Amino acid sequence: MTTLQPPAAAARRPARSPARRTRRSWTGWGFIGPFALVFALVFLAPLGYSVYLSLFRTQLIGGTHFVGLDNYQQALQDAQFWDGVFRVGLFLLIQVPVMLGLALLVALAIDSGRLYGKDFFRITVFLPYAVPAVVATLMWGFMYGTRYGLVGDLGDAFGTKLPDPLSADLVLASIGNIVTWEFIGYNMLIFYAALRVIPHSLYEAAEIDGAGQLRVITAIKLPAIRGALVIATIFSVIGSFQLFNEPAILQKLAPNAITTDFTPNYYTYSLSFSGQQQNYSATVAIVMGVITMIVAYVVQLRGMRKGA
Repeated sequence: MTTLQPPAAAARRPARSPARRTRRSWTGWGFIGPFALVFALVFLAPLGYSVYLSLFRTQLIGGTHFVGLDNYQQALQDAQFWDGVFRVGLFLLIQVPVMLGLALLVALAIDSGRLYGKDFFRITVFLPYAVPAVVATLMWGFMYGTRYGLVGDLGDAFGTKLPDPLSADLVLASIGNIVTWEFIGYNMLIFYAALRVIPHSLYEAAEIDGAGQLRVITAIKLPAIRGALVIATIFSVIGSFQLFNEPAILQKLAPNAITTDFTPNYYTYSLSFSGQQQNYSATVAIVMGVITMIVAYVVQLRGMRKGA
């Protein structure tokens, strides 16, 4: 009978020196150091400076002095700020489901394999996302024009006066149309990429069971891309609360419909650059950032909850 003994090599293995352990730990920091430095410079430093600014107030008489949380109390009671929050909230509730629904339909149509020229169709739908937001807004803004734009030309062609898309009642819907046109392709690509990684064995099993296309979509495809749906929804929620380019550019074409407090971001911009209220502007931006984080987190919890 043989007796098991500890290997001699293991017994002779020298202990790792402290200098070697230190060198290995610094190697890890060497990999993440560049990212950490850039992250601190472009995210943490501006955020910290904004918090610092929000605790002060600059007045014509008395200069700059510490006010603590007074700016936050003012923001929570600011009717102009909350009007903008309500406006982007309404925009979110209507535009985001429409945009994501259309993007999902396009992705499902391309993935079905029954669409002729799907590669060309996919590129065509994605192309508006490659157009800069400023250019897209200017293009649509002139198309909306009732005097020299497409709307005015159509009205003249049919001998009638069409509703003004840049009027106070329709301007939010017009902005929603621009954003939807810009980002359908982006969200379609997210959904299509998620659909392409679904195992084909699931489709084969569904075909054996005699499931139709609608059943395959509801029972296989939609549950499989649930994570992509949640991610796209979160991105869209954040984008809606950050709405700025479209109203800022269209304001020159519709000054009576788009005011400086049309959206929270536009209100923050106006306070800082037109009103010279950098401290209060930083406060509004921080409050809006907190609201955006809360809403996005709730959407994430609701979307990833089992059985939802």
